[in-house]
Amino acid sequence: MTDERTSLRELALLFFRLGATAFGGPAAHIAMMQDEVVRRRKWLSDERFLDLLGATNLIPGPNSTEMAIHIGYERRRWSGLVVAGVAFIVPAMLMTAALGWAYARYGAVPAAGWLLYGVKPVILGVVVQAIWSLAPKAARTNGLRLLAVLAAAAALLGQNEILVLLLAGAATVAGRRLWYAAGGRGGPLNAIAPILPVAGAAAAASTLTLSSLFWVFVKIGSVLFGSGYVLLAFLRADLVERLGWLTEAQLIDAIAVGQVTPGPVFTTATFIGYVLAGPAGSLVATAGIFLPAFVFVALSGPLVPKLRASPIASAVLDGVNVASLALMAVVTAQLGHAALVDVPTVVLGLVSALVLVRFKPNSTWLVLGGAAAGWLLHAAGLAGR
Repeated sequence: MTDERTSLRELALLFFRLGATAFGGPAAHIAMMQDEVVRRRKWLSDERFLDLLGATNLIPGPNSTEMAIHIGYERRRWSGLVVAGVAFIVPAMLMTAALGWAYARYGAVPAAGWLLYGVKPVILGVVVQAIWSLAPKAARTNGLRLLAVLAAAAALLGQNEILVLLLAGAATVAGRRLWYAAGGRGGPLNAIAPILPVAGAAAAASTLTLSSLFWVFVKIGSVLFGSGYVLLAFLRADLVERLGWLTEAQLIDAIAVGQVTPGPVFTTATFIGYVLAGPAGSLVATAGIFLPAFVFVALSGPLVPKLRASPIASAVLDGVNVASLALMAVVTAQLGHAALVDVPTVVLGLVSALVLVRFKPNSTWLVLGGAAAGWLLHAAGLAGR
């Protein structure tokens, strides 16, 4: 791990590039960050990266954005926290705002099926490589390996992600205490305070204003754990059923835009904000849904080293880390089912994996190559064969 000072410009350029090319959801985004900040730049050790990932999984909000914010804090403290987070968000925000403009003007979202067709198999290889690299550090004992298997099984059975993580942390503490005599070396837990979801945001009025739009998205960003499908449920409950600001069809189109653009899926809020209130609405909705992530990381980030120094909190982090990796593996399996749909995508996935293992290229170039391959296969009429 390098202790050299990282410039804000370097942080901004890295996370802007990742935000512009990180397709595939939080697991894929985090895999690309691991490739850049652990393997290439050596800004963080694998152990430190895993600790930040575990801490991220215990607070609400967009996991990959929070990882970017954490990494920025690690390298340049408060200024880095802001720069890395904003740089990661901005590319997707600009793309979804442009699609929001096209949707408001023409009533449809431009088709981009070829993009995901070529990119998903490549992303699969990137995530597998990250899991392979992190697994020896996270699952370093037989007990932690067993916990990873149990966490993956629970996730496959549909258990809530945050419940799986909390139970894994509790199980590790219980297991470790068995190794100490009564009143032994565990010591008090002096540096852990759960970051509870902020549920006190002002309730939005049914009349659409920029202020009410902002508070609706602040509330969603403050309490949402889990995947983009969970985001869909929250958006539907608030914007379609409770407030009546969107139709079902508009909501589905908004989620589709979040899926076909790179970067955090939470920029779905940018698209919705544009459709509801134009450019100002897109900025307000984006600020609202991402603001809690910055607040939660600012509150929890400085605690991570203290958590690792506390024996009990360290045990919690060990359990959460290995469970987080197990959840990533489950998401990867689900991504594989959706990504490897025909012979060309299987070939793309295999070639990407071989290139990653043999030559270890920058994952961004592989993603761009996958997009180009998707366009060529669609143009040649070979997709779906």
